[in-house]
Amino acid sequence: MAAEGFRALNENTLVEYIKATPSLCSQLGNLENLQIKEVGDGNLNFVYIVTTSSGSLVIKQALPYIRCIGESWPMSKERAYFEAITLQKHGSWCPNHVPEVYHFDRVMSLIGMRYLAPPHIILRKGLIAGIEYPLLAEHMAEYMSRTLFHTSLLYNTTTVHRQEVAKYCGNLELCRLTEQVVFSDPYKESEYNRYTSPYLDNDALAVREDDELKLEVAELKAKFCEQAQALIHGDLHTGSVMATHDSTQIIDPEFAVYGPMGFDIGAFLGNLILAYFSQDGHADAANDRKAYKQWILKTVEDTWKLFEKKFTSLWVENKYGFGEAYLSAIYTDTVFSRAQEKFMKALFHDSLGFGAAKMIRRIVGVAHVEDFESIQDASVRAVCERQALDFAKKLLKERRGFQSISEVVLAIKKVPS
Repeated sequence: MAAEGFRALNENTLVEYIKATPSLCSQLGNLENLQIKEVGDGNLNFVYIVTTSSGSLVIKQALPYIRCIGESWPMSKERAYFEAITLQKHGSWCPNHVPEVYHFDRVMSLIGMRYLAPPHIILRKGLIAGIEYPLLAEHMAEYMSRTLFHTSLLYNTTTVHRQEVAKYCGNLELCRLTEQVVFSDPYKESEYNRYTSPYLDNDALAVREDDELKLEVAELKAKFCEQAQALIHGDLHTGSVMATHDSTQIIDPEFAVYGPMGFDIGAFLGNLILAYFSQDGHADAANDRKAYKQWILKTVEDTWKLFEKKFTSLWVENKYGFGEAYLSAIYTDTVFSRAQEKFMKALFHDSLGFGAAKMIRRIVGVAHVEDFESIQDASVRAVCERQALDFAKKLLKERRGFQSISEVVLAIKKVPS
């Protein structure tokens, strides 16, 4: 637990905090023209942009409750600690796509980090606006392959791995939140569930009454709770990525834990697919969004293919390294190739399953996505959401039948508009 002494800062008290913190002052330079703007639109925290004439940074402070719900849902401030150390760990392996941490105050649950200046915007907002990001698939594949590989037993000894797993076991509250909102609430009556009513009332009921779906979700929940494959971001949706045409930065890893690799991959792919199904709701006379929908699907396909290529290349490069999952003394070249093939096939199907579960929870669970929520006409929104929900259910139940990402994309294209 963090020590006593926490206090929630505002624009005024943050000024005094910054002046008393050398690591922040050094990034800002002259403090005479210091300006602070609160920009937190997330579910959990306060986020401030701090600028001067000679520097800038972002301050993020965790609250002892879920911001979007209030004090009725308490939440440990220690999530800031796990976010800070994950930014540092992931940043060490993928510095081009993770913002640098300048300062961390565990008592205050406060992180000071690099400000991602405009034209960086939240990727989800860019997808709603119909912006194409030519390097997105390449960058996300780079981030996921490097962070997942280098924090797994494919790269590390069992001793190092167990030590790291033990460290992250402390992030149990956010793990339990994930377990609840992703794997439990959408499949039962819950006071927190919401959906586009009355249009999706029967669809939400169908989810709660689908026994086959529940069995598949139970299997995924067990994997999430039991499988400590790698240090995952834990909430890698399109709202946790900031992008420009040539830059992609991953933020907000406060849900980080050692878990199944497919949870991160699936979260990102699933959110791209949600963006795809939302596009008809954003179409207008000037832009029917059809070309943009095809770009999204190409990005889905390219992301997995590039991830698979980069991940397996790292594995081959480090075949004779410290990783103890597949010892070179045991696994000859032929067996090694078979092991890789089996591993990647399982990871692909895991990613599809977790991606589908993340899609379902964003439609009939507690926290929705702006992709759909920004569609003003509820009847139009519901049509888009139903298409996504029906596909997600199919993907979750039939994921093992897909042998390639191209087959998944083809199945999406076949969904009636």
